[in-house]
Amino acid sequence: MADLPPALLDLLSTSLILRQTAPYLNPSSLLSLASTSKDFRILITRSQEACSYLDLRTVRSAILDVSPIDKGGQSFRAERMDESLTEDEFYCGPLRGIFSKLARPSLNILRFVRVLILDGLSVPADLVREIISEDRFNVKLLSLRKCEHLNERKLCQVLQYAVRPGRRDGTPKLKGLYIFGPKDSTAATVSIESDQQPEISGGQGVTMSEGAQIGGEAPTKPDFIKLGLPEDRWYRSMGRVIRPPISDWADTMQACADIISFDAVLCRGPRHDPRAGKDYLQPTVATVALGPAGCETCGSCPEEPAVYGRDRESALPLLAPPPLHAATAKAAQQPQSRLNDAEARTYPKLILRCEECLRGRWCERCNKWWCETCYSEPVSRAASQPTARRASDSDHPVAFERGRGDDVKVGVHRDCFGCGRTCAECKTRYIRKCRQCGQEYCIVDNRGTNAFECDWCSLSGRRTRELY
Repeated sequence: MADLPPALLDLLSTSLILRQTAPYLNPSSLLSLASTSKDFRILITRSQEACSYLDLRTVRSAILDVSPIDKGGQSFRAERMDESLTEDEFYCGPLRGIFSKLARPSLNILRFVRVLILDGLSVPADLVREIISEDRFNVKLLSLRKCEHLNERKLCQVLQYAVRPGRRDGTPKLKGLYIFGPKDSTAATVSIESDQQPEISGGQGVTMSEGAQIGGEAPTKPDFIKLGLPEDRWYRSMGRVIRPPISDWADTMQACADIISFDAVLCRGPRHDPRAGKDYLQPTVATVALGPAGCETCGSCPEEPAVYGRDRESALPLLAPPPLHAATAKAAQQPQSRLNDAEARTYPKLILRCEECLRGRWCERCNKWWCETCYSEPVSRAASQPTARRASDSDHPVAFERGRGDDVKVGVHRDCFGCGRTCAECKTRYIRKCRQCGQEYCIVDNRGTNAFECDWCSLSGRRTRELY
């Protein structure tokens, strides 16, 4: 008689298998599994590996229903009739109800949650304060991207109070906060399987199947690039990655440096150094990813690119999505590594800047840029420099690059309001001069144009003034 396959309970009783499997189950499936038998309930409610990752985006009761008619059925909706109920308490209702159920003595699994995903839900700042400060929570990584009813200024005050100098030892427990980036798709938590799966014969056993050696090496993140959600968008030449946040975030991130990491970092440009003198800029969140290539002239940057494993955690952003099998900021910051010629793992360089540091030196179309060492003057003052002169056919300054023996146009200029500030190469590629009227036009943003005429001159028919 052939050996029977091991039972599901026996497989999940192995902590390694449970830790690798549980994050792929939604909370409803996990609780349904716990309700099948007493043994499964003990396994789910008493093992930290089963509930370390909690994603509430797909839980129906976590979504706030603001319909005017109270249909009943949920305990928090009864509080709507209480006139003493504050606005934040009302919006905290759905999640507070879920947390209270998970903290009941019959379950008591809230204490095991290390990674908490609340993207897109109603999360006021008071609820975040409870998650950070109360002892019933042990959350290490918290995701609040695109949350509703979240007062960011109040949240900044909560974070600054949590990292105050006189705080208790071991606090705050929170080590990473996702707040700036876009929400991840719920399908992004599932790894992309290969199109051709190897066939497993019955004689090979379960140890030869895919995933049996799951603990043999450090777990890698899913291939999110194929899903259209690149996890390394900060490490590529992506241009604007996030919108500039409110100014309070810069002071908050500076106070939380090396204590709480974020999915964005402060700009490390030389103008943010207090020794910059009259060119000094206040701390600002970096919003532009320039890629590992560096400056167009020197191939680097004055502040030196940040590298994972070498620089401080405050210089590296948390990468999306949050890790499934780890609850540390270091694991969330780790980018994809590559093997060099010496078979050693290397990590890409990280160059991020704020838009104020890049003003006059960054092409918004091709993301080409020049550092402060190679190009120190804005375009409007480039003609006064002895090493730069204006080109006769454009508004871009021409600077001489050493070792090349020719004049290279550097800097940017706004030739098209749709394209933004662009370099001389992009102007040559996208800006044309009309043969009829002599005006310049963009072939990308101006509809009705062709390679020789602008949209006005290329229109056929009689041109008349339309009064109405």
